[in-house]
Formats: sequence, C-alpha cells, structure tokens
Amino acid sequence: MGEPVTRFYNRFYESPVGRIAIVTMDNGHDYKKPNTFSESALRSLNKALEEISKDGGVKGMMLTGKPYIFAAGADLTEVPFITTFEQGYQIGQFGHLAMKRIMDLPFPTVAAINGVALGGGLEIALYCQYRTVARSAQGIGFPECFLGIIPGWGGCTLATKLLGPEKALELIIFNALNQNRMINGPQAFQLGLADRLLDGAEFLDESLQFLQDIIAGQVKVERPPAQTGNVKSAIAKAKGFVDSKVHGAAPAPYRALELIEGACKWDVEQGFEEENKALGDLIKTRECKASIYSFDLVNRYAKKPRGMPDAKPQAVNKVGIIGAGLMASQLAQLFIYRLGVPVVMKDIKQEFVDKGCAYVAQEFQKMVEKGRLSAAQGRYFTSLLTGTLDSQDFADCDFLIEAVFEEMQVKQQVFAEAETFIRPDAILATNTSSLSVTRMAADLKNPERVVGFHFFNPVAVLPLVEIIKTEQTGQGTLATAFGLARKLKKTGILVKDAPAFLVNRILTRMLVDCVSLVDQGASFQQVDDAMLALGLPMAPFELLALVGPPVALHVNETLNRAFGSERFPVSDSFAKLVAAKKPSIYLPNSKTRRVDPEVEKLWVKSDKREFHPEEIQKTVLSNLAREIDSILQEKVVASSRDVDLAMIMGAGWPFFMGGITMYLDLAGITPKVLQKVFFSI
Repeated sequence: MGEPVTRFYNRFYESPVGRIAIVTMDNGHDYKKPNTFSESALRSLNKALEEISKDGGVKGMMLTGKPYIFAAGADLTEVPFITTFEQGYQIGQFGHLAMKRIMDLPFPTVAAINGVALGGGLEIALYCQYRTVARSAQGIGFPECFLGIIPGWGGCTLATKLLGPEKALELIIFNALNQNRMINGPQAFQLGLADRLLDGAEFLDESLQFLQDIIAGQVKVERPPAQTGNVKSAIAKAKGFVDSKVHGAAPAPYRALELIEGACKWDVEQGFEEENKALGDLIKTRECKASIYSFDLVNRYAKKPRGMPDAKPQAVNKVGIIGAGLMASQLAQLFIYRLGVPVVMKDIKQEFVDKGCAYVAQEFQKMVEKGRLSAAQGRYFTSLLTGTLDSQDFADCDFLIEAVFEEMQVKQQVFAEAETFIRPDAILATNTSSLSVTRMAADLKNPERVVGFHFFNPVAVLPLVEIIKTEQTGQGTLATAFGLARKLKKTGILVKDAPAFLVNRILTRMLVDCVSLVDQGASFQQVDDAMLALGLPMAPFELLALVGPPVALHVNETLNRAFGSERFPVSDSFAKLVAAKKPSIYLPNSKTRRVDPEVEKLWVKSDKREFHPEEIQKTVLSNLAREIDSILQEKVVASSRDVDLAMIMGAGWPFFMGGITMYLDLAGITPKVLQKVFFSI
C-alpha cells in the first residue's frame, strides 16, 4: 500500500491588488505523514493549475503545504516496481511537464516553504518565481543521491541556474552524502534558495503580502547572477568527495555531477531532458532498489522494534556507569544530554574518574562553542555528572551499565559488587561487545534484571543499540531497555545472547577473511582496495585501527572458541601485532595507506599467492553469506531485515548497499552460495 495521495487544493483571495490563487498541498493526514508526490498527486496538480489558468482574473499564485510540511518529494513506494528505462524516463517527464506549468503561468508565483521541503518538494518550489521560507522550517534538502537517484524533476537544472554550481553541489552532493544532511529555514535563505525569511506565526500572511507587493510593483527582488566560471574546479572537488564516499560503487552522485556541470551551459529544456534520461538509467539500478529498501528499513521498520514486550518500562531518573574509560565517558555524556538525569560514573582510581569527568565536560563545552547548547545549559549538564570510587553511590540508581575491560571475570566481579548496593528493582546492563550476558548474570540473585545494552563506537554517531536478551531477562527489564534506547534517540534491535551478538560477528567474519588473504600473500592495500570498491564506508584494515586491534582480537578469539577455527581462525601474525601493541596496520596520517614497516616484519605470510580484486571480494562475500545464514538459522535476530538494519545503523554501511543481505541477494552471491535468497527468510 502506497502513501496517502497528496491533493492540490485551490482557494481564491480577493486582495487589494486582484484575485490571488492560494494552492495548498495536503494528503489529509497530520505532519507525521508528509505530503508526497505520486502520479495521482501530479494529476491533482495539473487539475489545480488548469482551474487557475482558466480563471482569467488571477493576478498571482501562492503555493504552500499543510502545517509543518511543505512536501517531502516523490512517493518512494512506487520505485521498487519500476524495472525499465522507459518507466523511469516517463516518471521524470511527467513530473517536469506538470511542474513546468507553474513556471509558464503569466503572473507572479510564490512558494511559501512553511516546513519540510525535500526532493520533489524543494523542486516544485524552484518552479515558482519567488520563494519565502519560515524561520522555523526544518528538513530542507535534496536526498536523492543518498537514495540512488538524482533530483530529477528539475532540481539539478534549476538549483544550478539559481544558485550557481558550488551551492548546487553543496545541496545535491555534499549534504546528501554526509549522512543525508538537511538545512533549515535560515540556512536556505542564506544559501539563496528563498527571497525572504519570515517568522512562523505570521508566515503565510506575510508571504501573501510579499506576493501582493510584487504584483503591485512595490517590491523588486534582486538576485545576483549565478557564477559559473568556476564550474570545472567545483566539479573536480566534488568528484574527489564522491570518490571518498562511494568509491565508484554508486552511479547516482556521478550522474548528478554531470547534470550540474551541464546545467551551466544547457537551457532549461535540455536540462530537463537530461534529467529524464538520468532517472531512466538510475531508477532501475540495483543501487536505487537497495537504497529505497534501506530508506524503508530506517524510516518504517525500525520504528516498530521486533520482540519489544508489552510490559510497562520502568522510569529511569538516575543512571550509574561502571568504568570511566572512553566508552563509559561517551555513555555518560549521552545519558545526560538525552535524558537530563543525574549520572554517577565509578572507576577504581581517582585519576581514571577525573579523566572521564573531564572528557564529558569537554564534550559539553564543544557543544556550547558550536551553538548547540547555551553556556548555562552546558554548565547544567556538566553538573549532572558525579565521579566516584564508591559503589554505594549507585544506591538510588534506576539503571546501571558496565563498560569495563572486556573480560568475563572482571565483569562478573563488578556486577556482584554493584548488586550489594543497588535497589532490588534497578536494572543491570552490560555494554559487552561479545561476551555471554547469561554467564555474566549467572551468579547474581536477580538475573532477570540483567540485559545486554551494546552501543557502537563512536556512540554519538552510530544510532544502533543491540538489546541482548538472556533466557532469564524479565519482560519489564526488556521493555525498559527498549524505552531507554528510544529516549536516547537510538534504534534498539533485539538480539539473542550469542557469541559477539550480531554486528561484531558479521564484521569479524569479514576481518578474519581479510587477514587470511594477507596471510596467503595478498597485500593489506590490495585487500582494502578490493573491499572499498564494493562501496563499504571504510576499508577493513582502517576499520581495524578504529575498533582497536586488541578488541578485534578478543572478539575473534571469542568466536573461535564458539564456532571453531574453520570459520573464525586466529592469525598468528595478527596476535603478534596485538602483542606488539601496534595500533594500526598503516603508518599514522598516511593518506596512501602506507604499511608500518614494523608490521611488515611481524607479519609472516604462509604463502605467496597473488589475488585478483574480484577473487578477494568473492571470498569475503561468500563467507559472509554463509555466516549470515547461520545467524538466521540460529535465530540470533528475527529476520534478514534486522541484519540489514543493524549493518546500516551499527556499522555505517551505505543505503545503496541495502545493508548486507539485500546486497548479497541482488549481487547474485546468495543464490550461488546458498541456492536461495535472504529476502524471503
């Protein structure tokens, strides 16, 4: 079932300067269901414009949306069913023809951007001669390149002609590929998208007055001509950025670069025709299908977590954190910022506690300097943190999470100590990355209040929390964990208490294959280059440095003990690397990924084989397919959708890969290796 149909409703205002058509876009739902443009919506637009055109007395038109929403672009639910160039081309052509009727009206037109304006919603505003934007408006931008297509209803052409190539690239390329960054009303005005920035309370009245003043000749909008002389250098810079983000694996941003460069010399009609062709080519691609699937996962599927119980969550009015290292400090800052509750952070030495508290204070100060918090808010949030060496300070905490050294005995010990001081109904959570939560809770008096609550580093960036349920975990504990994840603005996924859980198990499966290939003779750079060519957000050995070799080795060893050396071998050379305390395979600040000479000496290769990039990719992807199949057979998570959502939100895998199972299906790996597809599981 698609989105509710957006209609274009006309009403007419007899103003002092003549009859004005006010067109409102509305799908009949509140702001939680944004206006989108399906074929039916575009037909409604045609009908509304036909009525206006036939009324010979109209002197101007104002286009606006329902409360908080202008329009959120095309109805993406239609995209998966498009399979041919002709279908994609026709969608582009139909949108251009409908919206260009606004441009062809013989009187002034104003788009009053009162709220969210994304993709086609921003494009339709560009067909108007003038634009106003509400100061309170959020969510303005072109997300198309993030979704495997291009702004194909005039966005590439009209934005470039209005703003010039550099600003068009900022909107269409840089923002989209920076995790789909949006701009707000003031930023849209500063960029030149809008001619007036107006306050929300009187926004529509003032926008209407702006149109009347234009009709009366009392206001003349001056716009500097778009500068196109720098287009070559701007495109070259943007291409370098695109290469760094998608490594040539996603065609859409490269096609957008061509369209923006072309718009500097083409007329509007040719620009629109090239956009039609681009949509025809892109909308049927694997990357587009995967991107739309990913978009649906993040925006719909993730909103209804599988396995969340009906039990009422407990209130969390105070949080305790065991540990004061980097991860613990990140957690402290997150809990304070999102919950606004007191946090107690404990460690075994005062210097550790002081360092953790200083980190949190520094992070809040950075937010003040960036304007995200006022100075008073920064001081208040910092004051909510208390450092301690005494477990008795956890006595009135509702939720206690440990983030100490990844060793079972240590974690059992800190839990046993904490249990003697906390309330009987307080929840005990662990941020373990691979250890058994069941074993951790085995000797406690109340194992039903223990839950895994596994964050990913960096905590502020990655939105996933793996919520690990043991057989003893109570329904109230689980409900509180899911509720807390939501309040922290994280996506909680229910995961079975299995070795390394979900994301780390998949990433470790990939890493052990990459290490094995190096052991057999491949170079580190060759393996990284081959995997980056798939479109991964980070090369495997660069990811190793981010995670930390000791942590990666620990997870590797955990999985080796659980599943054996055939699936999770532990490389002797990798172990030597960790023993030598080498933080990375590559030299620091080496943009060309130059291997540390000491690592070269440590790493003893068992073979001298040469590998083709496709052979490297095939080896890694085939084994990933087998491992994910095992994960699903073991019911570590409910479905392949949970695997994909976890890889997108916990490992930063790009939308255009569709997580991992969708990619393996569409790339033909799953059918070949497993004689089935994941998507049906």
